[in-house]
Order: sequence, then structure tokens, then C-alpha cells
Amino acid sequence: MSRTPGTDVPPDALDALEDDEAVDALDASPEIDFDLDAGAGLVQAGTAVIRRFWATLPSAPGVYRMLDAKGDVLYVGKAKNLKNRVGSYARGQGHTNRIVRMIAETASMEFVTTATETEALLLEANLIKQLKPRFNVLMRDDKSLPYILLTADGPAPQLVKHRGARRRAGHYYGPFASVWAVNRTVNALQRAFLLRSCSDSYYENRTRPCLLYQIKRCSGPCTGEIAPDDYAGLAAEANGFLSGKSNAVKERMAAEMQAASDAWEFEKAARYRDRIAALAAIQGVQGVNTQGIEEADVFALDEQAGQFCIEVFFFRNWQNWGNRAYFPKADRSMSPSEVLASFLAQFYDDKPAPRLVLASHEIEDAELLAAALSTKGDTRVEIHSPRRGERRGLVEYAARNAREALARRLADTASQGKLLAALGASFGLARAPRRIEVYDNSHIMGTNAVGAMIVAGPSGFMKTHYRTFTIKSEEVKPGDDYGMMREVLQRRFARLVREAPRAPAREGDAPGAAGISPGMPPEPAGADPDAEAFPAWPDLVLIDGGRGQLDAARAALAQAGVSDVPLVGIAKGRDRDAGRETFFVPGQAPFRLPPRDPTLYFVQRLRDEAHRFAIGAHRAKRKREMVRNPLDEIPGIGPTRKRALLHHFGTVKAIQRAALEDLARTPGVNAATARAVYDFFHAAP
Repeated sequence: MSRTPGTDVPPDALDALEDDEAVDALDASPEIDFDLDAGAGLVQAGTAVIRRFWATLPSAPGVYRMLDAKGDVLYVGKAKNLKNRVGSYARGQGHTNRIVRMIAETASMEFVTTATETEALLLEANLIKQLKPRFNVLMRDDKSLPYILLTADGPAPQLVKHRGARRRAGHYYGPFASVWAVNRTVNALQRAFLLRSCSDSYYENRTRPCLLYQIKRCSGPCTGEIAPDDYAGLAAEANGFLSGKSNAVKERMAAEMQAASDAWEFEKAARYRDRIAALAAIQGVQGVNTQGIEEADVFALDEQAGQFCIEVFFFRNWQNWGNRAYFPKADRSMSPSEVLASFLAQFYDDKPAPRLVLASHEIEDAELLAAALSTKGDTRVEIHSPRRGERRGLVEYAARNAREALARRLADTASQGKLLAALGASFGLARAPRRIEVYDNSHIMGTNAVGAMIVAGPSGFMKTHYRTFTIKSEEVKPGDDYGMMREVLQRRFARLVREAPRAPAREGDAPGAAGISPGMPPEPAGADPDAEAFPAWPDLVLIDGGRGQLDAARAALAQAGVSDVPLVGIAKGRDRDAGRETFFVPGQAPFRLPPRDPTLYFVQRLRDEAHRFAIGAHRAKRKREMVRNPLDEIPGIGPTRKRALLHHFGTVKAIQRAALEDLARTPGVNAATARAVYDFFHAAP
């Protein structure tokens, strides 16, 4: 990575740029007028910054980043020729409103040169997913997809669900659209091929077959119930079935079943019958199958009301392995082809591409993208936008699903907007809230205490914004719910004030300590000019608790110097029955909402989600505490040395009783480490 020093360049020097690649592909959409009177000075300043960096750029492929005054990345782009591409931004003409706004905010740039444009494309996709620049197309939902793994690193292959990097040796099959599909398939494969699904440590320590063997879901290789060669044959059959030889495997099983039946071995024949039925269940649950396409991913994009939906179908071994809808964040001025091209590069950043990728729109630089995906995998990748035949039918099927998924999302968003508006009206907010934060605590008699924050907005629950807080203050006594709430809110808003200073209040904002103005109708959710940007500051804070919790929350916000965030306390009914909640608002008398009010149901959903998240965080912490090893507290003892000590002595108690000389003789433990362990367990009280 290199930062190019600034150098003044005459404006007419840019006229010498070559025409090829002089216009950014992002500017291909129709030109949109920009209010030059309001931002001409900022645009000129951004253009001057770009010209200074352009002066010393090489004519080589690479990746460039535009940064704002705070150092945040605005945009990541790739170029076959960095000098030409960056120079196109300084021409001052032919730009869309989005590009002009991006130039106006640019205060610095960073560059990485690469050997080829293919490398630049791969690096660009990786940086976009990592940095999430505001002006790029963002996937939003970039969770890894589940696979089925048939391991090959042990004496008895294991059939398991897998997510993440492919570090373990074995055969990977997928991706599947959902974990449910993987679990269903793994369960059916266990019945069909009787392969183990237990962990290696469980497998190595068995002295008798487990329950899965008794219910005919495993062949029992752990205790020798099946010969190693026979088990290897089962694994080979599973590999063949998942690799596309499903009919051959079923025919062989049918022949074995018939042979067992002819030999009057009816129990054996029944086992083959059950295995065939399990395979038929896997093949039968299909939404749409292919006749001439063995392996392909199908992408279809739909656009409505300035929002995009990309539906992805996964086809492997002539079977439909499910579909999934993505809703990328992209500027509405971008064309569908641009959005789809950027999405594809990010989608395959952490997973291999199939041999065929079908797209609903023509992809610019499709050959370049295909070459980049081919370099990451073992096969040649083809990207195609079909116009006829079976391939076109698959694309149209995916496009119909994309259209329906986006329509459902827009309807849900509209319903969510109505609920937010009603919530704002119920609590007397000046406008419908765009960001709601709900706080709750969880502990058992004060132990393993955690605080939890969940966030909701126009798109529903924003789980990427959820946070947990480990209660750290020694002043908070065990079981002090008020003290826990004060600590959580004080830490949350102190950091918010420090990292995202509050903008000056706008006219019409409700005054007062709570920011609530009783009786004022809320403004519609779309009235805010920055409605597309999810705010960092909450428009409403809900506290799971009554008057005491609310007072603790107000004290915490006052300590952080915040006085204009609306606060509402939610107290449960006398018998903790849903529907009898009492709401506490600063400056108002406690009140209730009608029992069948949709707003009340909405608040209950928010509170229940906070409660679920807090309990989950508490249970996870409690589980970690239960399995914590005293060796973890010794400085310098990492996983390797801890494993060496446990393998040598067996238990922590044996390590604690061991003499210094015995510790020093442990393989992989030096004298200094042995002394540290000995002193830890024999320190004077």
C-alpha cells in the first residue's frame, strides 16, 4: 500500500488522458443534476485532492480508496490503469449525483498496485466486504453458507455440517441455502449410509456403541461393529451419491436388497429398504430440477422503489439445493448490471464458484470476473446471461422469486413504518423513530451479569448493531439491577458521545430532558432527508423496567452529558402477564396502551427480543465460566503448553500437586514455564 504525496497539477494536464477507461464504469448511468450552489466549494476541494494524487500515479492495474476527513473509506474501486481511472474523477463533468457527492467528501486517497487486473478485482471485492464503504454496493448479509463435509483426515470418515474456511481435509458439498436444508440432508444421509457424525474426541473415547447405532443411524465404527474396509465402502457410496452418481448408488442398493430378500435375509433387506427410502427423500424434496445443468448458481436481480433484491439458486448434481434472497445496499442511480456485477465479486470472495454462473443481466467485464473466479477454484468458471432454452427458464424462475421477495420486503417495511409511526405517536415523539434501542440485564443471583442492547429500525431488527456489556464495575453489588443499568447506559452513551458526536438539534425537535413532546403527531418516516442512512444515535430508548430503572437510566445519560434522548420504561404487569404493561415516561403520569393495540404488540416484540438476547449472552458467559481452566490464568500458558501439561499429568489437580522437577520434565515445557506453573499453584496466600 502506498500513499502518494500531493502535488499541484494544472487542470489542462488532464486533457492528455487517453479515452479508454477515462470514464468510471460507475458513471454509466444517466447524469443527475447536482446543486453546485450548495456544494461547489466542496467539489472543487475534492477535485484538487484527486488531482494531487493523480500526478504521481503509475499507469498500472490496482485498487484505489477514497477517504473522508475522518479517515473513513468512502469508496473502493479497481482499475486496469490507475492513472486513467483516477483522472476521470477530476474531469468535473459527466458524473452522477452520487459520484459528485463522493468527490466532494474526498480528503485523501490510498492505492495498492497489483500485477494484473484480475488481482485488482479480487482485492477490491475483499476490501469492500471488509471496509463496507458508503458509496459501494454492499451485500449486507455476508454470512457464510453451510456445506456438508465428508472428512478424510481420520480412520473413520465423519459426515458433518460445515461453515467457514475449508481448512479440514475432506470433500465439501454445497453450498446449501439454509442450515435447515443441511440438517435435513445430513439426517437422511445418516440413515442411508450409516456414517458417524460424532466429534473425534467422542469417537476415540467410546467403549460401547452409542444410541445412534441402536436406532440404525450409525454403523458403529468406534467400537468395531463394522470392519474398516466395509465402513470405507459406505463412505465411498456417500461420496458417489453427493458427487452426482445418485442413481448408480440407488441401483446398487436395490440389487443388494433383492439379493438379501432372495436369500431370505429379510432383516438385511429391510435395512437396505430404509436406506433407499432415505435417499429417495433427499432427491424428492425439490422445488425445481434441471435436466442438462449439473452444477450452476443462478442470480436474478429485481428493482422496485429504488431497492434491489438478488435471488440466488444453487444447483448441484442436477438437484436444486435451495435458494436465498439478498438485499444489497446500492445507490438507486446505479444500473442493475453494475449492482449485480459488484455483488457477484463479493459473493464469491469467501467461497468457490461453480463451473457455470447464470445472471439475469449482462455483466460488464464478465470475462474478467470469470477469470478471477477461475483463479480461486480448480475449474474454469463461465458467466452467462442466457436468452433462450433451459438456462433462460432457470433465470426467469429466479427472477420471479426475486420479484416476490422484494415485494414482501417492501410490504414488511411499509408495515414496520406504520408501527414506528404509531409508536412515536403513542409516546409523543416529534417524528417516527428510525432507530430504537432496547436494554435489558440478565444474571443469576448477581453472577455472570451481562447487559444487552438490541436495535430496531425501519427494516426490522438490526442484528449487526446488537451489543452485549459485561458488568465490570466493582461498585455494582451482585443483584443490583439499577446499578447494572446505569453502568450499561453510561458506557454506551459515553462511547457514542466520543465516537459519533451529536449533530446540533434541528428545528422542530422536541425539547426537554427526555426529548418527548406529548401530543405531537410524528412526522412520516420518509420526511428525513437522510432516511437511507441508519443513524448512530437512537431516537427512542426503551428500558425493561419500571420507575427505578428509568431513573437509573436518566442518571446514566446525564453523567454522559446526554439530555435529549427519549427514554421510556416498560414495567410488566402484576402477574407479569403480557398485555398489562405500564409505561413510564419522564414528565408524564404512568399509562397503559389498549390490550389489542398493534403498538403494544410491537413493544412486546421489542422487549421479548431484548430479553432473549440478554439471556443468551448470560448463558454463553456462564458456560464459559463453567469450563474455564485454572491454567488459563497463568501468564505465558497458551493452548499448546496447556495441552502438553494435561496430556502428561492427566488432570489439573495432578499438575497442582506436581513437583517443580516433574513439571520441567514435561515435553514442550521449558524451565521458565514450569516455574510459572509451580509458583501459580504454590503462591503464599
